[in-house]
Amino acid sequence: MSRPQDMNKTDHGPLSDASKGVPFGQIIRDYEPVEGVNWRFGKPNYERVNKLYFEHRSKKHAEASLEAVVQNIVKNWEVESHHIADIKQWKTMDVPNFRGMLNGGCPIDAATMADIGSYNWLLGETEAYSAALHTYDDTMQVWGGVFADGYAWEVLQVYSGPPTVSFQWRHFGKFSGKFTAKDGTVYKGNGQILNLIGVCVAKVTADLKIGDLDCFYNPHDLLNPLLKGVPEGGAVLNTGGDVTDPPRAAGCGNGCDLM
Repeated sequence: MSRPQDMNKTDHGPLSDASKGVPFGQIIRDYEPVEGVNWRFGKPNYERVNKLYFEHRSKKHAEASLEAVVQNIVKNWEVESHHIADIKQWKTMDVPNFRGMLNGGCPIDAATMADIGSYNWLLGETEAYSAALHTYDDTMQVWGGVFADGYAWEVLQVYSGPPTVSFQWRHFGKFSGKFTAKDGTVYKGNGQILNLIGVCVAKVTADLKIGDLDCFYNPHDLLNPLLKGVPEGGAVLNTGGDVTDPPRAAGCGNGCDLM
């Protein structure tokens, strides 16, 4: 995740070497945008989150290994899905046929993901967070504020290769900022690294564009540790224990619950 404050709103060119990972000795994303790309918030800068990634990653995949290839594809997908609003400028997805699903819930298409954002899609409606209350722009501010040093991502293991790629992943970042829960309570972090583990199954084309992307993880595994921060005011949410109610998917309508 590249934070909004790290983005260059006047530069519409390709990613810098620092964003690709060159100064760290390994290219971990090599996204090349279409000519004349219109970055949503300005050109993203991944140098800060790359530093976090290289310092705290748990796996070092061999160059050109299946794990390294899958990781690069997903990191390039993140650049595109987060930072380019116009789906006609997307290259990592089979846009007309793209379908994203969370925990077996209702599928969303590329246009919906571009509209609501991947954070809202992957979190939906929970006791602590409401996708309906956040615009795409809001989500970047919210999560950039929670993980002030970035929110890094790595592939842990690939179970099967193309055309149906299944893999386990880890998201990690220092909770050094603040999280505002749905009830308005603000929780302050202490810099602890929070880990999130999940699995994805992606169906890809012959040229490795993502068609279907099915993600499986528990959103409460992200949200509950944030609620253990120090509350700055208001009623303390979740005093009786962790939130466990099933989340409801964003972009699917009120009648579509997650499994």
